[in-house]
Amino acid sequence: MKFLIADDHELFLQGLEFILRKEYSDAEIVLAKNYTEIFDILEKNRDFDLILTDLAMPGANWLDAILRMHKMCPEIPIIIISAVFEKEILQKTYDFGVSGYVSKSFPNSLIIGAINLVLAGGVYIPPEILQMSTQSSSETVRNMVRDLNKAQVSENKCNLTPRQIDVLYCMAEGLANKQIAYKLGLSEGTVKIHITLLMRNLEVNNRTAAVRKALQLGLIKDVE
Repeated sequence: MKFLIADDHELFLQGLEFILRKEYSDAEIVLAKNYTEIFDILEKNRDFDLILTDLAMPGANWLDAILRMHKMCPEIPIIIISAVFEKEILQKTYDFGVSGYVSKSFPNSLIIGAINLVLAGGVYIPPEILQMSTQSSSETVRNMVRDLNKAQVSENKCNLTPRQIDVLYCMAEGLANKQIAYKLGLSEGTVKIHITLLMRNLEVNNRTAAVRKALQLGLIKDVE
């Protein structure tokens, strides 16, 4: 297990490192204090299992930073851990490809729970995002939460979530990300997250191989 964690407040960064070392005693943990250091680290080493990063840090605009990290390492899930907890910002980070968003005020057990869910291939969405202003957005996120929470009890061979199975069926139909998003009522960014994670769990590096392996394992049935 290998983590990259970043925060521009040294005290919090050390506290997060302590929590992770206590929970994952054999993990390798690499520290960064700003986005510039994150990019420098990822240019040299991209074999991380998870990136945990603060949102507002020196070195880049947070939206640009998330996009750049996701582009550099699309296979590595990203969890935002921040004191900023505005619903619009939360939603936008998911649209831009993060796998989880937790508040710095959350108890350690909840932070670890979110990390474990993401490491298992799920996406952690805090309850606060359910209070978004528009009903349509709220319904979409409720459906995401409902399906993603099932990840914890999924019994398929590759620990894929029910929503990832839905995405696999759409991929088997030859649908593009935008079409999958429309069909499943998700954002295109969320679809990309699911595809990245399911390909990682299936240990393949392209969509065709993912569908082929899912069929071989019986995770989906052949689409007529």
